[in-house]
Amino acid sequence: MSDQGKPNPVIDAIANVVGAVRADGDMHELAKAHDSLEPKAIEKLTPEEARLQPTIADAVKKLLATKGVDSDPNKLVPGIVRSDIQVETANGSLPAYVYTPAGQGPFPVVVYFHGGGWVIADKEVYDGGARGLAKEASAIVVSVDYRQAPEHKFPAAWDDALATYAWVLANAHRLGGDPSRVALAGESAGGNLAIATAVAARDAGLQRPAHVVAVYPVGQTGSLNTESYIENAIAKPLNKAMIEWFVGHLLRGDDDKADTRLDLVNADLSGLPPVTIINATIDPLRSDGGKLEDALKDANVPVERKIYTGVTHEFFGAAAVVEKAKEAQVYAGQRLRASFGNTP
Repeated sequence: MSDQGKPNPVIDAIANVVGAVRADGDMHELAKAHDSLEPKAIEKLTPEEARLQPTIADAVKKLLATKGVDSDPNKLVPGIVRSDIQVETANGSLPAYVYTPAGQGPFPVVVYFHGGGWVIADKEVYDGGARGLAKEASAIVVSVDYRQAPEHKFPAAWDDALATYAWVLANAHRLGGDPSRVALAGESAGGNLAIATAVAARDAGLQRPAHVVAVYPVGQTGSLNTESYIENAIAKPLNKAMIEWFVGHLLRGDDDKADTRLDLVNADLSGLPPVTIINATIDPLRSDGGKLEDALKDANVPVERKIYTGVTHEFFGAAAVVEKAKEAQVYAGQRLRASFGNTP
C-alpha cells in the first residue's frame, strides 16, 4: 500500500486536540488506541485499500490487550452464541451471522445492517453492536453482509436489505425465532438501511417490523452543510471528506441523492413502527438524526431519540471499553423489548 493516504499532519493534530477536549476519557483513550494503529485517510485511498485500514473494533482489541483483558467476544458478552448462515436472495447468497441468546425460544428477531458507508467494513467489524443488541434485547440478531459499492452501486445494498428482511420473516422459525416479532436495526449506513427497509416493507405489503433502531443513521446526502457536518468536519473516526468519498463511490449519478431510499428525510414515512434513533455529539451525522426525528414526527410515527455526549461515531459497538456504549446498548435493548412485548 502506498504512503499517499497519510493524513494531513496539521488537520490530524487539530482533530486530536479538539477530540481530546470534547470526548469523554474512555472515548479519548479508544481514539488514541485507534491512532496508534496508524490508519490512513480513507478519502485518499482506493476502496480496496480502505477496506484494509484498522477499524475501531481493532482499536477496542488493542486497548483491551493493554489492560490485560481478554478480548474474546464470548467472554465479553457471555450467553450469546454466534453461527454462520447464508441468506438466499434473488441476487445471490449473502453471508450472515446469527447471534442467539441463552434461554428458551422462540426468540424475537432483529435484522441488523452494519455500517461502513456502503463501501467498507462487514459483519465482523460490527460484531460488538450486533452481539450487544442480542444480549440486551434477548433476541436473535441476524447480521448480513449486503453487497457494497463501488462494485455494486446504489441501490444494491437496499435491495439486499429488503430481501434479507423478507428471508428472515420466512425463515425465523428455522433459526429459533418468532416470525411475528421481527425488528430492524443498523448503524450509520446500516441505520439508513434499517429505516429504508421498513418503508420498503410497507410498500411491498410485507409484515410491519416491530421496531426500528437506527444508530447514527445517514438521513440524507443532499446537503453536507448541516450544523453537525460543519462542527465535525475533521472529526475522528468519521469526517466530512470521508462521507463525500463514500457517496462518490456509492451513487450512479447526482440524481440518486434525491432517491428517498437514501434521502429518508423526504420519504413517505407514514405507517412505520416505533423508531429509536441514537446519536453521538462528535459525529457529522448528528444533525441527520435530528432531521429524521422531525420527519418521523411529522409522519405521526412514534420516535424517541437519544444523543450521547462525549462520544464519537462508531461508539455503539465499543461497549467493552466505553461506558456510554454500554448505556446505549441497554437503551436500545429496552426499546426493542417494549415493542416485542418482553418484560424489561
